[in-house]
Amino acid sequence: MPQSIFPHLISTLLSIPERQISKTIELFDEGATIPFISRYRKEATGSLDEVALGNIKKQYDKLCELAKRKETIIHSIEEQEKLTPELKKRIEDCWDSVELEDIYLPFKPKRQTRAEIARRKGLEPLAKILMAQNEQDVHVAARRFVKEDVPETEEALQGARDIIAEWINENESARNALRNIFHREAVISSKVIKGKEEEGAKYRDYFEFNEPLSKCTSHRFLAMRRGEAEEVLRVNISPDSEKCLEVLKRRFVRGRTQSSEQVEIAMKDCYKRLLKPSIETEFAALSKEKADNQAIKVFADNLRQLLLAPPLGPKRILGIDPGYRTGCKLVCLDAQGSLLHNETVYPHPPQKDMSKAGNKIVTLVSTYAIDAIAIGNGTASRDTEHFVTNQRYDRKIQVFVVSEDGASVYSASKIAREEFPDYDVTVRGAVSIGRRLMDPLAELVKIDPKSIGVGQYQHDVNQTELKTSLDRTVESCVNRVGVNLNTAGKHLLIYISGLGPALAQNIVAYRTKNGPFKSRKELLKVPRLGEKIFEQAAGFLRIPEAENPLDNSAVHPESYPIVETMAKDLGCDVAELIRNKDLKKKLQLEKYVNHQTGMPTLLDIMEELDKPGRDPRQTIKIFEFAPDVYTIHDLKEGRILPGIVNNITNFGCFVDIGIKEKGLVHISEMADHYVADPYGIVSIHQHVQVKVLSVDMERKRIQLSLKL
Repeated sequence: MPQSIFPHLISTLLSIPERQISKTIELFDEGATIPFISRYRKEATGSLDEVALGNIKKQYDKLCELAKRKETIIHSIEEQEKLTPELKKRIEDCWDSVELEDIYLPFKPKRQTRAEIARRKGLEPLAKILMAQNEQDVHVAARRFVKEDVPETEEALQGARDIIAEWINENESARNALRNIFHREAVISSKVIKGKEEEGAKYRDYFEFNEPLSKCTSHRFLAMRRGEAEEVLRVNISPDSEKCLEVLKRRFVRGRTQSSEQVEIAMKDCYKRLLKPSIETEFAALSKEKADNQAIKVFADNLRQLLLAPPLGPKRILGIDPGYRTGCKLVCLDAQGSLLHNETVYPHPPQKDMSKAGNKIVTLVSTYAIDAIAIGNGTASRDTEHFVTNQRYDRKIQVFVVSEDGASVYSASKIAREEFPDYDVTVRGAVSIGRRLMDPLAELVKIDPKSIGVGQYQHDVNQTELKTSLDRTVESCVNRVGVNLNTAGKHLLIYISGLGPALAQNIVAYRTKNGPFKSRKELLKVPRLGEKIFEQAAGFLRIPEAENPLDNSAVHPESYPIVETMAKDLGCDVAELIRNKDLKKKLQLEKYVNHQTGMPTLLDIMEELDKPGRDPRQTIKIFEFAPDVYTIHDLKEGRILPGIVNNITNFGCFVDIGIKEKGLVHISEMADHYVADPYGIVSIHQHVQVKVLSVDMERKRIQLSLKL
């Protein structure tokens, strides 16, 4: 199938000029990644950002799949010897998947359908007689088809009606007419299955529910589908059946003969047995895809904010995984995150050995020159925070409460076992908590994003689409921040543009054998890392100790000659050019524009020379919960509390107020004006003030408001 039409089709869909899409597709076909194209090929794409590039890639992949499907369909019809030049051209010109399947439907190899059985009995001629709707006495017409395998006229008529029902079902015009009605008027409804009221109490809102399908939000749709999967709810999507039947009747029933009556009976049977279930399934799939896309976007947006959370940086950390009966697991980490020491203390009930625990923590802080303490936000977190902050240290110590979502998943993973084969899961979990404070991105890439605890209905959406989106988000964040080539672990390097698991492992092995990389160019000595991979990856890898200061910047090696020419023109070296802002102001960028390098790249270079290798993430801030709120029983309606946003959904956000249960700020309580998108109001890890609206002790639900 010719792909030259792809840029035009994608351009029409996304409202992006064809030229930009053509260039982008060329780069994809050459193996370029989205982060690389977005950062280093702005002239080719017209400075398209990662979102636009991702949308182009998604549509391009869909069209490639559709092209393969068309080849399969043409081959199938050819084998049946039914492919005409007109039909082949229509298939080749079709780029709508629904229309394509409608074209193929009459030719699709059928299983043992009622119509197929009737055809084998020789009843298709009778179906044609009835469909003409001229026959007054249908029993006389049917009598001619009575034989051994069709003993009665009624059986002959039934078989003919089955064939007519299939004809109506395969009629493109009829299917599109019903689609229009479904699109405008379909209602999604759900009812609780009798006897499941108590078991499915969490779906109470959907026990007797209906609303127009077009207005059903993604979280409500996915909630109903989950209730259906758990056999608590029955879900139905349907428009007004009478209206649908009337549309079909106008199309297929003519006159008032007996044969017209037979066609009408066949039409009603077709609607109930074939058309309605088929179109309902189609719309359910389309609605599911739409809901999935929205839920996946929410998850990806949350994950991006979580991965780009402010790092404390290379500091010596005391990580604490708090607990009551099992104690608090302590780990001391050096500035590179290596484990120096671990043990367990028991400051809380039932042991309540506060004196010994306090002395131990103070001693560890002094012995290992600890800069900051990271406390997991799970069980006993608030008690541990209170205990730790009330100790007297020989230095100023910052204390942070860190999200431990997914830490248990990491601690039991193959990655953790490889890193710490001689330690149990509790020690590994505490290490993960400590490292998350130093660099959330480097630690979170080791965990399956679905286990990090952000998003909505992540287990109900298309898992392939979810994984693609989340992997792309992680890749985007890692490349946006950049990584230190000499300290980054394999699991961080995997996400660098162009690398992947094998090359990431080769880089680590080369570094172990030969010592730290001295320049980016040395990457070309890594086994299987050729010029093309070097082009994709080099700009995102940093070497702080490199002789060439550009090796610790986002300036791509292909642009080094431009920077060197700039320095030469100013009579200085590259290091002086980076240090001296006044020198940079003297540059006339237009002078350096050529057929490969345009103004967008030159502006990026100048921005990078101002702050080479800077971390785009913000500075971390200490946060304190209300000192007198430890459990849900401490909450009072109307109380204003400090909190941290820890999840965002389409219907609002969840806020950690320092207790086990998270409070919900519904979208209607986010501002004094209408809010269409929660992301315009809040972000993950944002520090907020919230008012307690209500507390449902029975369901452990807390309603909060940002409208103070």
